[in-house]
Amino acid sequence: MAILTMIGQLLLALTILVGLHEFGHFIFARIFGIRVNKFYIFFDFLFPLPNVLNFALWKIKKGDTEYGLGWFPLGGYVDIAGMIDETKDASQLSSVPEPYEFRSKPAWQRLFVMLGGIIVNVILGILIFWGVKYYWGEEYYSKAEINKLGIYAHPLAQEIGLKTGDKIIKVNNEDYEGFGDVRASLMQENTYFTIDRNGETKEIPVPNGLIDRVASKEAFMEPIMPFKVGEVTKGMPAEAAGLKEGDKIIKADSTPILYFQAFQEALKKSSGKKIELLVERGNQTLKVNPTVTKEGTIGFKLEPTLVSSKRTLSFGESFITGAKDALGVIPNQIQGFGRIFKGHISAGNAVSGPVGLAQMYGKLWDWERFWSLTGLLSMGLAFMNALPIPALDGGHVIVLLYEMITRRKPSEKFMERTQQVGTFILLALMVLVLFNDTFKAIFK
Repeated sequence: MAILTMIGQLLLALTILVGLHEFGHFIFARIFGIRVNKFYIFFDFLFPLPNVLNFALWKIKKGDTEYGLGWFPLGGYVDIAGMIDETKDASQLSSVPEPYEFRSKPAWQRLFVMLGGIIVNVILGILIFWGVKYYWGEEYYSKAEINKLGIYAHPLAQEIGLKTGDKIIKVNNEDYEGFGDVRASLMQENTYFTIDRNGETKEIPVPNGLIDRVASKEAFMEPIMPFKVGEVTKGMPAEAAGLKEGDKIIKADSTPILYFQAFQEALKKSSGKKIELLVERGNQTLKVNPTVTKEGTIGFKLEPTLVSSKRTLSFGESFITGAKDALGVIPNQIQGFGRIFKGHISAGNAVSGPVGLAQMYGKLWDWERFWSLTGLLSMGLAFMNALPIPALDGGHVIVLLYEMITRRKPSEKFMERTQQVGTFILLALMVLVLFNDTFKAIFK
């Protein structure tokens, strides 16, 4: 059921993102009187082979356009009359151009048609971020709340000199609002933290290569998390031992428990064995003896007692904040690509395909997470399509800009060859990403 939930969320997100991206091309084509032969969400063929396994899960013909849902769920397309793409080559465009064809229109109109998908994805991303901010507001752990107890340093954080209990007072010599700002700073180069350690101020530089290990999901640091027992899972050792929601665990065997991370450490040490927990329940102090699973759990949800801050935004405030966050994805993407080329982060850790994206959506259907991630993906899709790679929108845009500047239109044969090169590049990237996704899912 959990796997189906992940797949369902991913397919819904892709349907929304791909459908509206292709609608961007479609609507500009229609505005300029260009005929659209097909409008498909997902491919009705084995991409990139347009004549292999041609069938649709659903289709309907209205006017000149066939609308359909393909079976190959890794993209989508609009078949624009008179345009070379993954569905046709130059030989199909050897006749005299018709007035309703893409190739017969002025370069500036063709440019808007190619930019249509990117434009719609940017608008969609801003609208989603706006809606999330307005409906759910902003929830975060403030600097003041984090620094009551400090941060928990995982081994990776300890390697660079951080210690559990350190209080981060500045990031790159600037104040910050919440823990999300601390995490976001890892995307920047030459980041350093100013910390308070037992009243002594220190500066801890963050190696540029550390982001690669964080991107590979290696634990780095998090706020120290005081806690109570939340919902107890039925059929798990916690329920069998009599642990109840609201209990406060104060000792595990002989180890005092002040926060959740310390409790997790104690459970790992007792993996597969019984553990004695000293528990406060109201005015009572009692002992329970659950058996820890081999995975190091006993079966209850964490209920943090660290107080989160929540800011409710007005309609106008949520638009400004949402638009800022949405548009901020683009420079972050550029910065991320820059760090890949500099060797700070491997492409395998920086890029996720269908398996990785499904895992990001999670095993439980959480609408706030769903829309937040879908908004992020919409902006990411806009950025990726803007890359100057043949077969992507950005590749077509570069050719059209060349034509507009030089007033020389490239030949249909040239366009076919660039399309073939671009499709080969995209296919190679697809295979690499799918292999990388599968490898990480199985072995990490």
